[in-house]
Amino acid sequence: MAASIGVALVALTAMAYGNVARSGFVAWDDDLYVYANPVVTKGLTAEGIAWALTSPHGANWHPLTSLSHMIDCELFGLSAGMHHLVNLALHSANVLLVFFVLLGMTGAMGRSAFVAALFALHPLHVESVAWVSERKDVLSTLFWLGAIGAHVRHARRPGAVSYGATLALFAAGLLSKPMVVTLPLVLLLLDFWPLGRVDFTAGRRATLRAVGRVVAEKIPFFALSLASSIVTVRVQTASGAIAPSIDYPLDARVANALVSYVGYIGKTIWPFPMGIMVPFEIDRSLYWKAAASLLILAGLTAIAFRARRRAPYLLFGWLWYLGTLVPVIGVVQVGNQAMADRYTYIPLIGLFVAVSWGIADLSRGVAGRERVLAVSAAALVAAMTAGTRYQVSFWRDSEALLKQGLVVAPNFPGLHYHLGVFYDGEGRLAEARRELETAVRLAPTSAVAFNSLGVLLTRTGDLEGARACFTRALRLDPKLDVARRNLAEVLRPADAPGGPPAR
Repeated sequence: MAASIGVALVALTAMAYGNVARSGFVAWDDDLYVYANPVVTKGLTAEGIAWALTSPHGANWHPLTSLSHMIDCELFGLSAGMHHLVNLALHSANVLLVFFVLLGMTGAMGRSAFVAALFALHPLHVESVAWVSERKDVLSTLFWLGAIGAHVRHARRPGAVSYGATLALFAAGLLSKPMVVTLPLVLLLLDFWPLGRVDFTAGRRATLRAVGRVVAEKIPFFALSLASSIVTVRVQTASGAIAPSIDYPLDARVANALVSYVGYIGKTIWPFPMGIMVPFEIDRSLYWKAAASLLILAGLTAIAFRARRRAPYLLFGWLWYLGTLVPVIGVVQVGNQAMADRYTYIPLIGLFVAVSWGIADLSRGVAGRERVLAVSAAALVAAMTAGTRYQVSFWRDSEALLKQGLVVAPNFPGLHYHLGVFYDGEGRLAEARRELETAVRLAPTSAVAFNSLGVLLTRTGDLEGARACFTRALRLDPKLDVARRNLAEVLRPADAPGGPPAR
């Protein structure tokens, strides 16, 4: 029966995501990670392996993710559909792991299958699966779930092999994406429920001994988390990815974190419309929203805590959700987004567990319970499949993705900038100019945007406009050497040798 459910889960996942095979790369980090990265596109080489192990990539150090992109290029070249299918295969493997790991821990086949189906098909997960650059999500989660499976085996039959496997898989996860640093806390949650390694009814002394034992067991895991966090902060600081506190004060970041915790729950219930960027905006409404969110979070935490004996899965699922979002909730602000769908890939598992087990408990005694649950689950699965297929359609190419992003964030300059650059590459110069002019109007301090507009104006023959753009770019960022070269190019005499402008 379990094997049949596993096959059905993979089939549903393929049905929801099958169109990714016809999708291309997108002009939103895919150039950085794959198709315009000269080291990655060479495939798996000694030079590439050394680079992956020693160099940051995309403002992070995740060598296994970089190596996986190289392997794709080695096997498939720049066939975007195959890169997408590898992401889908990894997601499908994660779906199976969610199901079988939960089943192994709890023995609850129906509830475990429902959690796996929610994980497989929820539209919030499209960004992690349909975006080639988010290979780090699906790959790191594969190791995360594998580590949990190994930990379950160790809890049932303690031994050096299962313990070492758990630690090794965790390390592999950290080398794929540092967001998985919270795994030691999740393993402690699992020790309380459903593994039951700590019995709070056994007396105070026995309980403290059990707590001490499971915490001591996690010390090497916490050490790995600490090391990974230090490396990540240093790499992101050096690359300029961590936003300056002058742009995002601490009180605003904390307020946004509270709003985001509640916002992700809302998007779990109704995720549409979805875009690739929800910009961080500081205004008066942020603070009253934060106050309301704090009350909601406090209330939900109190409910889960009060029900910890009767319904321990509620506290487990809630703490899983709160804890696994901590690295990306924005107290340390990386980039300029307020929220991102991809950040929910692991955290929503906790909410799905709470919902699945909660529905099973609340429906006890309902007439025709099995039929009602089956019909309701089938309807929800059908709706999520349709929603995911719809959302996947926007990842077919750069234009569709960026224009959909502008539906959610019409005034975000980065989307206009990337769309302008895309149009420029397609030779659609009038549309490119419109988008780049919008980008510089919305972001008048962006040297890069002014340089790109200058490049476009040079190509259209507006040398005076280009000169003004390159000059403005250099005033904003005197270290932007490409703008300096471009300015020299438009100022050189017509009969002097030169080359085309560059971004």
